[in-house]
Amino acid sequence: MIEKVTATEEAADLIERLKKRHGPLMFHQSGGCCDGSSPMCFPRDEFRVGSSDVRLGVIEDTPFYISKDQYEYWKHTQLIIDVVDGRGGMFSLEGPEGKRFLTRSRVFTEKERKQLAEEG
Repeated sequence: MIEKVTATEEAADLIERLKKRHGPLMFHQSGGCCDGSSPMCFPRDEFRVGSSDVRLGVIEDTPFYISKDQYEYWKHTQLIIDVVDGRGGMFSLEGPEGKRFLTRSRVFTEKERKQLAEEG
């Protein structure tokens, strides 16, 4: 199965630290409002996922959602969640850590696109 979202080792480490402090988490790929297009990390029960959100996958036992509109732009790519130094979204849990999550991407290969189409 092709993963539509993955995390770098640094992002996985930060997710684990945040889970120890805040409990179960979830991500939502922001659509560009208050915090640009950053992946936002929330306590799992503090963000309401709507019918216009797509569950893209799971990273470190943490569900990752994206809005349908954003998904249409990104569906041909694998999202790679990374971490960089600096302050990110003021609503995202990693802010006080002096780090911020960052979405990188790579275009799926033709073989991967075919497999994804077969998987539905």
